[in-house]
Amino acid sequence: MWKLLYNFFLPAGFLFFLPGLIIKYRNRGGWKDTYSERFGRFSPERRKELEAFRGAVWIHAVSVGETVVALSMIRNYLKLHPDRKFVISTTTTTGQELARKNAPENCTVIFAPIDFPFIVKRTLDLIQPALLAIFETELWPNLIWICRKRGIPVALVNGRISDHSRRGYNRLRCFFRPLLENFSIMMMQSAEDEERIKSISPNAVTMMTGNLKFDQQLPEVLEDPGYEICFGTGRMILLGASTHSGEEALIAETFAELKKEFPSLKLVLVPRHAERAEDVISVLDKLHLSWHRRTAAAAPQQEVDVLLADTTGEMLKLMNGADVVIMGKSLAGHDEGHNLIEPALLHKPIVTGHVLRNFRVLLDLLREGDGVVTIAEDSELLPKLAELFRSPELRKNYGERGFELVSANRGAAARSIAELERLAGR
Repeated sequence: MWKLLYNFFLPAGFLFFLPGLIIKYRNRGGWKDTYSERFGRFSPERRKELEAFRGAVWIHAVSVGETVVALSMIRNYLKLHPDRKFVISTTTTTGQELARKNAPENCTVIFAPIDFPFIVKRTLDLIQPALLAIFETELWPNLIWICRKRGIPVALVNGRISDHSRRGYNRLRCFFRPLLENFSIMMMQSAEDEERIKSISPNAVTMMTGNLKFDQQLPEVLEDPGYEICFGTGRMILLGASTHSGEEALIAETFAELKKEFPSLKLVLVPRHAERAEDVISVLDKLHLSWHRRTAAAAPQQEVDVLLADTTGEMLKLMNGADVVIMGKSLAGHDEGHNLIEPALLHKPIVTGHVLRNFRVLLDLLREGDGVVTIAEDSELLPKLAELFRSPELRKNYGERGFELVSANRGAAARSIAELERLAGR
């Protein structure tokens, strides 16, 4: 019954979200040349290429964040099983571009099919995967149902259930309970995530594997971010990473105050969605801060106060050149948070809000080990940043403690790969 109801309302839901999909396609950058794959349309060249990957492990990620982790796991997987082939799919154009630039050998990249049965079937007919591995929380019912009907194991990898998702799943438990039972295994990031799944679907097969982001492999050599083009030399850099509406204004205002004590201080803003660049520029203009867009064709004629990094896929190298990293979606009224592991792996002192609903376990780990600076009120941002910039030793200590705490929690990749290989070889 639920399948019939879902597919009955699916066209209306698709039409409702279609305007937003079109706007994102137009305004967001990334790879768009093969976007027709979302509708099950593959060129003859692509069909021939994908036929060579039949029997591969199909890994589905949503956007940039999940794609980074998925690629890291694939590299670990290939070290253990070098003959395995992989198909990685993304939903967004930015995730697609990142995957295409960084996919290792034995791996090809496609756009994920929209969840209409005939589109899903067309894609599955072409790939014929040995296994479907879905990252984190991307649940497409028809894709899951059709895979299981065809005898293709379906695994959830690095799964997590946010507070928001939990409320939604509980309200529609009669739908999600049987859907989650279709997973061959649900590998969750924490015991809390596993308990949440069980509260929704008691018969779901689950295990706690840990957070794959702890196992992320950084490149041996990171490119220089090229800050000297905008900032010259002899400067300190504050980076606002994955910021959302309201946070750029707070960080920029705080930066303007900090410059009174630290004249050499520079700011890098990396909005979560690059298409918001014009909104960020209006904030900087109101504060009379000079700025340069990273996507500009020409270099600035003179040093500026702020670099607006309106690009995707560059976060690691931008972080690597910073002295302090503020993680977004945690200040100015936001409390869901973003991943803190990447700056910790780079030995960077991290500043974030004191409530991260999507990364509660990770925040608790870093806070208990004194590996993160938390902000309870936006007014605390200025004094806490000033304290960090006054003391190179304090910045170093926070960075080292964060790195040690993250490194001590590795192991999720090995556990996840072992389970996926068991399913793929079944």
